[in-house]
Amino acid sequence: MQIWFALVVLLLSYSIGSIPIGLFTVKLATGKDVRHIESGRTGGTNAMRAAGLWVGLLTTLLDIAKGVIAVWIARTLAPGNIWIEILAPTINIIGHNYSIYLVKRDENGRIRWQGGAGGAPAVGGAIGYWPPIILILVPLGALVIFGIGYASVASFSLPIIAAIIFAIRAWQGLSPWQYIIYCLLAEILVLWSLRPNLKRLINGTERVVGWRARRVNAGQNK
Repeated sequence: MQIWFALVVLLLSYSIGSIPIGLFTVKLATGKDVRHIESGRTGGTNAMRAAGLWVGLLTTLLDIAKGVIAVWIARTLAPGNIWIEILAPTINIIGHNYSIYLVKRDENGRIRWQGGAGGAPAVGGAIGYWPPIILILVPLGALVIFGIGYASVASFSLPIIAAIIFAIRAWQGLSPWQYIIYCLLAEILVLWSLRPNLKRLINGTERVVGWRARRVNAGQNK
């Protein structure tokens, strides 16, 4: 019976993670298909490019909520099973990045998966484990995105920061050490999805957002 509950938890976590929030918010706000804009991802950053700041923020918050819900489902349906508690938000990130609802075939007949980069649901999983971490991760994420100007840097930095926080808490006996494993798995998934962004960061051609984007646009318009 426990195996079936575990399978239900993972299936629900993946299904919820697969919900393309950005596709719906941008469509409702502008009528556009976010998959045909800029990076084509359905996460908050591309939603912001497609439909503005508030749509991007709403998309990000709802994507974060997906990770929180995955942890809640694991704790409710498989209480005391720490490994299901680790796998549920991890599977949720996979669903976000490779949505079952957005599978398509390209012109060569190959299956293509679409979705986001995983940063927001990764943060959501950490918040689900320990809600006060939101007071650290969200301000730091906003500082990187709107200050430095690279959403990709925020996406792959926050799981590492969360890992450090949970390592400290585990050392103090306040959190299970397995939470660190979740953060590292989340980091791997986010980095894998951000491979094109990492190349652009190295080449100095990565897209900018926030105040830096405004400065860049202002310079181009002179």
